[in-house]
Amino acid sequence: MKTAMNPNVYDVIVVGGGAAGVGVGITLMHAGVENFVVLERNTVGASFARWPAETRFITPSFATNSIGMLDLNSIAVGVSPAFSLQVEHPTGHDYARHLRGVAKYFKLPIRENTNVERIAKVDQEFRVDTADGPLRSKHVIWAAGEFQYPRRNGFAGSELCVHTATIPSYENLDGDDFIIIGGYESGIDAAYHLAYFDKRSRLFDRGCPWEEKSSDPSIALSTYSLERMGEEWFEDFVELHPNTPIETVAREKNHYVVTSVDGRRFHTKVPPLFAGGFEGSHQLVADLFAKRDDGFPLLSEHDESTTVSGMFLCGPAVRHDNHVFCFIYKYRQRFAVVAKAIATSLGLPAEELEEYRKWGMYLDDLSCCGEECAC
Repeated sequence: MKTAMNPNVYDVIVVGGGAAGVGVGITLMHAGVENFVVLERNTVGASFARWPAETRFITPSFATNSIGMLDLNSIAVGVSPAFSLQVEHPTGHDYARHLRGVAKYFKLPIRENTNVERIAKVDQEFRVDTADGPLRSKHVIWAAGEFQYPRRNGFAGSELCVHTATIPSYENLDGDDFIIIGGYESGIDAAYHLAYFDKRSRLFDRGCPWEEKSSDPSIALSTYSLERMGEEWFEDFVELHPNTPIETVAREKNHYVVTSVDGRRFHTKVPPLFAGGFEGSHQLVADLFAKRDDGFPLLSEHDESTTVSGMFLCGPAVRHDNHVFCFIYKYRQRFAVVAKAIATSLGLPAEELEEYRKWGMYLDDLSCCGEECAC
């Protein structure tokens, strides 16, 4: 336990003050863990606050109710962004405000503006180096998310593009006739908002995600995105180019040339927009995890590193077999799994976590995750 002699020694350090960090922090409290801290590089919910002004959650929010139906965007039992924000599809700024309110309500021990520079395990404990000095802990939960770590590679000339994660507002983007590379959620979102503001765009994707036959929004486009694609202004202002992988982007005099793998050339006077997804913050602690074949961290059944005991992962990078936990309503189901494992190692009963099961917040049996909608 932390003592007056050792104020920087903890049972658990959580890295990240976003949806995953706040959510698992609350779960630790419910598991009976008292001596922990959440470290946030900026402020609570900072990644959400950086979303483009117009971007909204694709998962809808409905108020939590008494029969065990939890708001899809809730990160804790008993809270609901639909109830607190009174919107169905929150903006990033909305959700950041919600997270700050939740953290304050639960009195989470959060250190904001604390940048983690390095994590290493020395003997039986972790040393977490920050700009303010080292901390020590028995366990570390990496919950730093992905939005602030956009993927900028993938084809020659990608550095000439503007990643959609760095756009403050689509309304204020100068120019017209945009080329968008990437047709999943971020690409469709960019095209939709540009069309809304009477800006034309051509959208390229190596596949055709808007026709993907899957009910899993981790694979196919969400219903929210498909619905918006049906808007009249979307059809008028957006030109879709499915099954058209891009090979290069080049700058020629006063315009950009985007060349597809099949040799076709497309011109635009404004920098192409790259909706290429995210590298994810887990790359920063890759040395503490073994890798799966797809590059994501290899995890135990408790979302613990298979090579460094006591190192856990929470958030959108969690993968098990073919299961992708990239949405809040998915990865929140693993908070209790992590908290239970840590509480057990600390000799705590964590009996309160059993209440999480009736709220769909304690998924420790992944054998039930294999079925999709039949029609």
